[in-house]
Amino acid sequence: MQHPRDLLARIFGFGAFRPGQEEIVEAVRLGRDTLAIMPTGGGKSLCFQLPALCRDGVTVVISPLIALMRDQVRSLREAGVEAGALTSGNTDQETEEVFQALDEGRLKLLYMAPERLASGATTALLRRVGVSLIAVDEAHCVSQWGHDFRPDYLRIGELKRSLDVPLAAFTATADEETRAEIITRLFDGREPATFLRGFDRPNIHLAFAVKDSPRKQILDFAAARRGQSGIVYCATRSKTEVLAQALREAGHSACHYHGGMEADPRREVEVRFQQEDGLIVCATIAFGMGIDKPDIRWVAHADLSKSIEAYYQEIGRAGRDGAPAETLTLYGPDDIRLRRSQIDESPAPLERKEADHARLNALLGLAEAMSCRRQVLLRYFGEDSAPCGHCDLCDRPVQLFDATDAVRKALSAALRTGEWFGSGHLIDILTGTATAKVREKGHDQLPTFGVGRELTKTVWGAVFRQMMGRDLLRPDPERFGGLRMTEAARPILRGEESITLRKDTLQTTARPAVKAMVSEEDAPLLSALKAKRRALAEAARVPAYVIFPDRTLAEMAERRPATLDQMAQINGVGAKKLESYGGAFLAVITGAEENLHPARLRLAGQPAAEVFDRLAEAQLRLMRGEDGTGKPMSLSQTSLRRIAEARPQTLDELDRAGDLGAAKLERFGEAFLTVCRGA
Repeated sequence: MQHPRDLLARIFGFGAFRPGQEEIVEAVRLGRDTLAIMPTGGGKSLCFQLPALCRDGVTVVISPLIALMRDQVRSLREAGVEAGALTSGNTDQETEEVFQALDEGRLKLLYMAPERLASGATTALLRRVGVSLIAVDEAHCVSQWGHDFRPDYLRIGELKRSLDVPLAAFTATADEETRAEIITRLFDGREPATFLRGFDRPNIHLAFAVKDSPRKQILDFAAARRGQSGIVYCATRSKTEVLAQALREAGHSACHYHGGMEADPRREVEVRFQQEDGLIVCATIAFGMGIDKPDIRWVAHADLSKSIEAYYQEIGRAGRDGAPAETLTLYGPDDIRLRRSQIDESPAPLERKEADHARLNALLGLAEAMSCRRQVLLRYFGEDSAPCGHCDLCDRPVQLFDATDAVRKALSAALRTGEWFGSGHLIDILTGTATAKVREKGHDQLPTFGVGRELTKTVWGAVFRQMMGRDLLRPDPERFGGLRMTEAARPILRGEESITLRKDTLQTTARPAVKAMVSEEDAPLLSALKAKRRALAEAARVPAYVIFPDRTLAEMAERRPATLDQMAQINGVGAKKLESYGGAFLAVITGAEENLHPARLRLAGQPAAEVFDRLAEAQLRLMRGEDGTGKPMSLSQTSLRRIAEARPQTLDELDRAGDLGAAKLERFGEAFLTVCRGA
């Protein structure tokens, strides 16, 4: 069994595991049932890909989206790993190639969508090809309490029982209820080895802002980040199209994406986003889950997400490479009304609706937070943290005020009008604005008419929005959206509890963009490396990051390797990629390409490389013997590589490693042993 650490360096080009990865890899490699909850960008795919290469047999990976599977397969093949996917998006030739690789025993990882499990032939196929491990990506999809339930995931537990093999489940977001359901449905209730690797993404800056000319807010945010890849999430299909057009008119490269588009235009957007630097996609939440793009620098929400889990998943698409990234979420009372009505009007049972309201309450609590947002977000997932110093509320603390009196007046106005009216009408009553509607209903005669004149309509709007956010008032669909008081508000109305609200949440969104990935002096080289990457990606018809991600190019620009050995030390440059692309990128950096024999190239960056070079020097010196008059002799480069890797200590070991024979052993033996012993 190969050691994961060796494969990590040789195949994936990483010198060390990320925090928490190694323990998960080891548990999966040893065949333990495993549940790993890891933050997006924490390297969860490596936690099943590495064990798959260490274990005998095939690892089947259940994944929800075709684009995600195709991306991972492409990246694995570029790294020299035999992988394939059986999806509805395959051509007949692609499917035939996968079956052939399975029949020949070459395939190590087989990706498939959960929908394929509905066919009885799938289980028979997996049993025939020798599946020894099931990996489940996006495991939260199995939970009806989660934010992305998929019925086909329910068949995975049955597949595990049928094949009688270990299962490793991975997800980036799962609260306690969801984790419990994952264990019940995938592991038959038996406790797996569970790894909770934290939900904190410290490289992502969190920010929320109340809607105030939302289109301008989004345009200002994008303008400060011109040239960076970003996503704008919208609640409706039409808004994606309108915002994309506005961004294009402002000089950005932008396009839209939603479920109502034809398959070909949708795929075109996905390909553009993968291959173009600096493209902005305005999208519904249908976009992003299947895009394994590591260098998305920002995510903006033009509308509020459905839940805190959905929000966490969506912002998690930024900064997967670990470099600084930013988020901005716009929200307002209309968002709260929309999300509440979506829950109330759904056909779900009452218990599920109340759970969904509670999830929305958690997100609104994050939006209306009074101190560090990261603390609020992590607390939801069961983690404690100190103030992060890296969110909008740490950057600029909010002003608070005792709103008990204002909230009681607002509740009184709602109750005295029979809980049939929205905030606009109630604010008119509180501020003593005798509109035609107020007079028609006789509400100018109420005791609450004009009792709130000390606050402006804008401030009252913020009070009502925060009351809705705290779930003190909830739009009632049976009363045409009229605000109805909840049980949580009664103690405040009775004077048993006080309440503090934010004085003003209207803030500028034009925060300076995060600093560039490299210094100013290295920026021209990084641009040249990106241009080379783009050309290679277009020629190979793969996403640019499949060649190398931005972080790898940034490290090249900073360290400026002068040889392929030095290039091999760059994070993300594995053996196969060094062989495929090392020379081309080295030529950009040095102006000249270094050509190494394939046998020597296989050792690049390894300790054996230096041994190989010294053996080659000794061979050159002794090619015609000590006196330079003997018959020319030499070993093949492959023999030298084997000797360098084996480092023999005796003549017998040397002969076995390099297959020298008596004559060559006599000429080179002692010199080669001196090199090996010195190493």
